[in-house]
Amino acid sequence: MEAKQDFFTMEGYIKSFTKILLDYSPKLISAIIIFVVGIYAIRFINNMAKKIMVKRNVDPTLSKFLADLLFWALRLLLFVTFISKLGIETSSFVAILGAAGLAIGMSLQGSLSNFAGGMLIILFKPFKVGDTIEAQGVNGTVQEIQIFVTKLLTANNQTIFVPNGALSNGVITNFSVEGNRRADLAFSLSYDTNIKVAKEIVLNVMLSHPKVLQTPAPAVVVRDLTDSAINLAIRPWAKNADIGIVTSDILENCKEAFEKAGIVTQPYVRESSINKATS
Repeated sequence: MEAKQDFFTMEGYIKSFTKILLDYSPKLISAIIIFVVGIYAIRFINNMAKKIMVKRNVDPTLSKFLADLLFWALRLLLFVTFISKLGIETSSFVAILGAAGLAIGMSLQGSLSNFAGGMLIILFKPFKVGDTIEAQGVNGTVQEIQIFVTKLLTANNQTIFVPNGALSNGVITNFSVEGNRRADLAFSLSYDTNIKVAKEIVLNVMLSHPKVLQTPAPAVVVRDLTDSAINLAIRPWAKNADIGIVTSDILENCKEAFEKAGIVTQPYVRESSINKATS
């Protein structure tokens, strides 16, 4: 009798399971179809997006980031659609996801600022890899533009990582945009100096240097006359890669030429005036 009762109970379970399976199978099959088709659709859309960005000459760093962002956003959308098709309530899931996103965003405000700064740099391109820039008190060549930081290599071979948030909100001097650069040098000379002779000496020094550009033409002018010296402004032009050696050579060669001509250079003197109350 008990064996017969167990049989009927088992038969009832099987019938109930079969009925649920038959009722649920259309949803399961459609959900699987959506999932499989969605996977291939995501790959197709992602590849098309990459090709479009390549054709439009989008920066490689930006194109890779946007492609990855699109890929994961579509995957998240596919997952939500998949579980929704299975009949699982998604409103609670979306609410939990939103709350988690808000909490993460609040805890990573600095990182999000750097992320936004990186996006602005990649989109508007105030500089690119290989440019020499000065920003946030740092001067160096851009080695890599990452999402959160920009990697710079200084002249003394130091690697510096500058946060993109501060970089995008500050002043950036890009020395590589125009290709050529002017050096702004100065010499202080004695008042006994013949200004025209001194200017001619400096001009000859610049014109004889192989790395000083003739166009734009180098220039030497009287910058100002102080109580102790005549200040000459010396302005040679050179290519960005040569500006360091040109600056050093012009200063050295001018000093030697002045000594040969008997022109006295004055040491730099910081002038100040103090007003004293008279009694």
